[in-house]
Amino acid sequence: MTVPCLLDAWSAHESELLRYLRHHVRPASEAEDVLHDLFLKALRQGERFCAVNNPRAWLFEVARNAVVDHARRTRSSEPLPEDLAERGAEPAAMGAQAMNELPEPGLAPVDQLSACLPRVLTELAADDREALELCDIGGMSQKAFAALKGLSLPGAKSRVQRARLRLRAQLLCACQVQLDERGKVCCFVPRPPPG
Repeated sequence: MTVPCLLDAWSAHESELLRYLRHHVRPASEAEDVLHDLFLKALRQGERFCAVNNPRAWLFEVARNAVVDHARRTRSSEPLPEDLAERGAEPAAMGAQAMNELPEPGLAPVDQLSACLPRVLTELAADDREALELCDIGGMSQKAFAALKGLSLPGAKSRVQRARLRLRAQLLCACQVQLDERGKVCCFVPRPPPG
């Protein structure tokens, strides 16, 4: 049984939902399948769908969940090469070539990026460097940092957060950090510590 309020909401938002799904579902050709599943989920709600205060918000929330579920189901994985053990001593394709040195075995590129940290810290403003060295590196709580600097706790948290953002921007620029399609560090050019 089709509920009229569902049909009204669906006709009002179907094209918008399809655009959203085409943008977020890979491959985009499967967006219509996901849209169909979304309609079936709404249909299963029956009369309860009419009690929803904001049908558009409900449909988009279910659509977001469907996008995540679809991504989990279709996540591609590549088998490891047979000769991986022998190739363990070779540089990782792009990262090590850009660095002209071998990375530590088993260390993710984001962890290797810590080699850039001492140099980049020296390039930050003194207040930023102090906040990061005390709180993030030294392990001081932000509450203790606030007391030390005569700041309110929200003020101290804000200062640390701004320092982290400036550090990230400086790392990306100074170490020529490159991100992969998922936004994770894939490679960078190390900068030796100041001498």
